[in-house]
Amino acid sequence: MKKINKIQILLVLLLGITFTSCETTDLDLLNDPNEITIENGDLERYMVAIQVDYANFAEAMGRNGAQLTRLEQMGSASYANAFDPASTNFEWGLAYQGMFSDMKNAEELAMELEANKHIGVMKVLKASTLMILVDYFGDVPFSEATNLAEFPNPNADDDASVYEAALAMLDEGISFLNQEGLGLENDFYYANDFDKWIKLANTLKMNAYVNTRLVDGNAQSKFNAIVNTGNYISSTDDDFQFTWDIVNNASIDSRQPGYAADYTAAGASRYRSNWLMDQMLYDNDPRRRYYFYRQNDCTPSGLGVNGELCPADPGSLFCSTDSRPAHYPGSMVFCWVDAGYWGRDHGFGGGIPPDSFSRTVVGVYPAAGQFDDDRFTSIGLGTGGQGAGITPIMLASWSQFMISEMNLVSGNVGGANTAMQMGMELSIAKAMSFGSKDPEADLSFAPSADDVSEYISSTGNAFANAANNSDRWEIFSLQHLKAHYGNGSDGYNMYRRTGYPLSLQFHIEVSPGNFVRSFLYPADEANTNSNIQQKSNVDGQVFWDNNPSSPGFPSAN
Repeated sequence: MKKINKIQILLVLLLGITFTSCETTDLDLLNDPNEITIENGDLERYMVAIQVDYANFAEAMGRNGAQLTRLEQMGSASYANAFDPASTNFEWGLAYQGMFSDMKNAEELAMELEANKHIGVMKVLKASTLMILVDYFGDVPFSEATNLAEFPNPNADDDASVYEAALAMLDEGISFLNQEGLGLENDFYYANDFDKWIKLANTLKMNAYVNTRLVDGNAQSKFNAIVNTGNYISSTDDDFQFTWDIVNNASIDSRQPGYAADYTAAGASRYRSNWLMDQMLYDNDPRRRYYFYRQNDCTPSGLGVNGELCPADPGSLFCSTDSRPAHYPGSMVFCWVDAGYWGRDHGFGGGIPPDSFSRTVVGVYPAAGQFDDDRFTSIGLGTGGQGAGITPIMLASWSQFMISEMNLVSGNVGGANTAMQMGMELSIAKAMSFGSKDPEADLSFAPSADDVSEYISSTGNAFANAANNSDRWEIFSLQHLKAHYGNGSDGYNMYRRTGYPLSLQFHIEVSPGNFVRSFLYPADEANTNSNIQQKSNVDGQVFWDNNPSSPGFPSAN
């Protein structure tokens, strides 16, 4: 019996088809007709919904973190307004009304069927979701959640206790994954390779120990214990990511979300981050032709690809005749980036001029858009890789950056440098592997092996020869952020842990309010749950963030 793809399954879910008899076989959802029951048919439906909801949750939360750390452009005059209570209703609903509710029902079915692998996968995904919720919101409902009969208005648990419970849940997940049991009918992440699910669980634990290193004196030893086993995500073959399909119809759009936003008949709908494009252009980062696609070879007031000055055009780039803000140092990018990179500054949320076919758009990585080979043509529906890209969630390169950070904290500069360079190598190789997704790409524009080697080694040399540890943190944090393009959650955490990089572009407004140390509760929860009191501001720090309060930290705001 053939295995249908996740879009066909999603359409089944959207149509609300229920399983009421042995006719479940006609829906082609189960591999072995001898195993068909109503219960495991329903279990597989739940597992599909849980996995897809998790992908959407990781994508949306990662975009929030990316905007705060300048991996993506944030377009609001204040930090508080950028992420008002209504802005995270979708993500909160995916977690609580979607995943957690489905997991409760699915786990009951799985226990009856002794579907241990299913239980293990659910526990890993739930633990990951809980830790992300804590990282963004602090205290969140857990012990009373998904029990509406007894707790119609669940209280928020202490964030540290939720993290502790999530870590225990990962151990439980590993235990179930090690037990006998049927595989998932549709495992969209690891195709039923449960050794990889165990590696993911261990890597999530490593990530938690990196986050908690400021408040847990044993975090380093617990982290090292996992690294010493080697049983974590260390190869790109083990990367934890969701792969999107090329489907766009009236019922569902399952293309990579960044692609769906930019590659439209009306042109791009998002702006790229001026800070990130400027960094990657002047660092000659090998990933820039994969991360960005330029529709134009000349940004108003900047230098064009040919090195000549591009004329100002306030009609299409409002700020192209403006003076640099007084609080911006002379070295900080403002308004335009040379060589046709056309984006917006951090915090600028002005009106939308007719520039949708001029802006730089998301490239072939991770969105499966177009590879930038200096063709400078307009994007459109179906161009490039058609959106068959990924949402990166936990990558081998990120594991190396965790190891690098923990070595830098412990004073092992050599170890930190080695791991950082390994992370760069893995990140660059992964981005470059996406070039072939664009069938029109002229890959002669791709960086050579020597270009890549020179970039990595020169960065490593700068790290080794840095005058002080602050300079090393700056180098490390810049590489960390660039490797996390496509999902800014870990970048957001790193920025709050370390305060680096110091060179991030300032908010365009001189007084944008305090940086978001934790998000306001979603309006849908705060307005309906009598036991959830809305926060008064975004200054509250999650339990693992014991750095100085805002304003003042992080400093580049």
